Amino acid sequence: MRKILLTSAGFENKVIEGIFHELVEKKPEKIKALFIPTAAINPDAIKVLPKCLDDLLNAGVLSENIKVFDLHCRRSYEELCKFDTIYVCGGDTEYLLQRINDSDFNISLKQFVDNGGVYVGVSAGSIVGANNLPDNLGFINCTLGVHVLEGSKIGEIDTSLCPHIDLTDNQAILIKGDKYLIVE
Repeated sequence: MRKILLTSAGFENKVIEGIFHELVEKKPEKIKALFIPTAAINPDAIKVLPKCLDDLLNAGVLSENIKVFDLHCRRSYEELCKFDTIYVCGGDTEYLLQRINDSDFNISLKQFVDNGGVYVGVSAGSIVGANNLPDNLGFINCTLGVHVLEGSKIGEIDTSLCPHIDLTDNQAILIKGDKYLIVE
């Protein structure tokens, strides 16, 4: 079952952190996370990286259980299976998607997600899963706006009728199996 959390600003909202824990289904100190900062190629995005790492640490993930991976080489599905979650940070969306596809990470990542691994996207890490750019990860067929002041309505999403979703920094899209929800 697919377990995906597309956020605007990570775990700023503790409800979203709680949903993360429900998806992983492990005690926080047992969670193994792959942390991907690749999109942070400009100064503003680089400044936010410690906050993203703190999301995992504050959620109880032990620092020794967090592996940083910058998409500089291939990672097989078998290697990804050593992790419970993949946390993809924000920054330059086009650059991130290009690195995901050029390194064939998209192939092993989709297999990881299709087999129950938890994907957490933050900002650009969420947008690469939406329909904003060609050759996206295809998690949701809507386009996605993040960091907006007024987000889309909370509740279940009919993705067949949903051309666009906006998320405030307190909202996320939860994809669990074939169910799509905007949560806050």
